[in-house]
Amino acid sequence: MKIIKTKFKDLIILKRPTYFDNRGFLKELFEQKKFKKKFIFDYFSVSKKNVIRGLHLQYKTPQAKLISVLSGKIFDVAVDCRKNSKTFGKYFDMYISAKDNTSLYIPEGFAHGFCSLTDKTVVYYKNSDYRNKKNEVGILWEDKELNIKWPIKRPIISSKDKKNFSFNQFLNSKNFKKM
Repeated sequence: MKIIKTKFKDLIILKRPTYFDNRGFLKELFEQKKFKKKFIFDYFSVSKKNVIRGLHLQYKTPQAKLISVLSGKIFDVAVDCRKNSKTFGKYFDMYISAKDNTSLYIPEGFAHGFCSLTDKTVVYYKNSDYRNKKNEVGILWEDKELNIKWPIKRPIISSKDKKNFSFNQFLNSKNFKKM
C-alpha cells in the first residue's frame, strides 16, 4: 500500500495493488494495522450517474472516514471544517474509481460529499464512529463561498441536501459552535 499525503493535515490518499489472474482479480481494501484510528461502522451507497451526495458531517460525534469505490467512478470532495486548521474552509477533491483501487482517508472535522460519474456507482465507507441523525449537518454542494468545481451541469440532489446550510450559515450555526 502506498500512502500519499495531501496539503490537508491527516487527509491521505491510499493506493493499493490489485492482483489479476485468469479468474478475475483480488483487491485489498483495508488493514487496521495501517491506521491509528479504529473503524467501527461500515456502510455503502449505490448511486445513479449525476447524483451528488453531501456535503455531510457529524458535529458532536465526528467521524473519520475511509472512502473506497467498489464499482464505477466518483468525484469526491472533503471540506475542512476544523476551526484551528491551516486549511479551514478549503476543499480537497479527487476522482476515485473501482479500477484504480484508491481510497481517501478523511479525518474528523471534514464535510464529505461526492458526485457519481457512472450508473450504479457503489461507494464503500468505513467510519470511526456511528452515524447519529441528531448530530448530522449538511453544507450546500453549490455553496458560492466554497466554489467547488463539480464536473457535471445537472446534478440529481436529494430533497434533504437541497435544504443544507451555506458554508457561512453553518459557521454561524449552533452546530458549528458544538464542534
